Amino acid sequence: MEEKFIRNIFYYKDFYLDFFKSLKPEVRKKFNWTLQLIATLDRVPEKYFKHITNSTGLFEIRVEVGSDIYRVFCFFDKGHLVILANGFQKKSQKTPASEIELAEKIKKQYFEELEDKKKIIVTINMSKNNKNLMSFAEHLDNQYGEKGTEKREKYEEGFEAFKLGVMLQELRKEQGMTQEQLAQKCGTTKTYISRIENNASDIRLSTLMRIIREGLGGHLKLHVDI
Repeated sequence: MEEKFIRNIFYYKDFYLDFFKSLKPEVRKKFNWTLQLIATLDRVPEKYFKHITNSTGLFEIRVEVGSDIYRVFCFFDKGHLVILANGFQKKSQKTPASEIELAEKIKKQYFEELEDKKKIIVTINMSKNNKNLMSFAEHLDNQYGEKGTEKREKYEEGFEAFKLGVMLQELRKEQGMTQEQLAQKCGTTKTYISRIENNASDIRLSTLMRIIREGLGGHLKLHVDI
């Protein structure tokens, strides 16, 4: 199902792309899924997108793959416009001060460049008007092909499974339930709930409906585009 982005994401210069290219394929895919989550969900869980306190409006995009933790700093311009800056692999609980300082420097450079050149940025044509920017949508096309192609459809299916897991996890947490408690309510196992929340792609529709109806007290609505 095709979704419109409610936030437009752009990469400033090569800061994010250089970091992205250094990652393993499975980590790149998780970053793409996370960016698409930020672009399409109205309320993004803090697990994936969080404001950095004591900063000048910086946010961090948070990705975990196995035991590895990654972060990318970003900031907003013109409301729903997200600009990506530097990324790094987190080696400890505390975010390195040097990475925050670099992100602040990049943010300052970005806005100074706009002011110096006195550019009027139109969101839709932003990457065309500024050679220092690449859009996330354009990057997806470069990686997986345009929508409708086989490779792109496979990627989108993976994203939908990831998004479903994120949404179910948030609903469970909002109702104050553990995975085990949810499993007991809908007649399945904690392991299965965990698999769904961690983007399992082989979910049976009947089981999903039972989890939503009996476990979470909701209703599943299906939409088909032809």
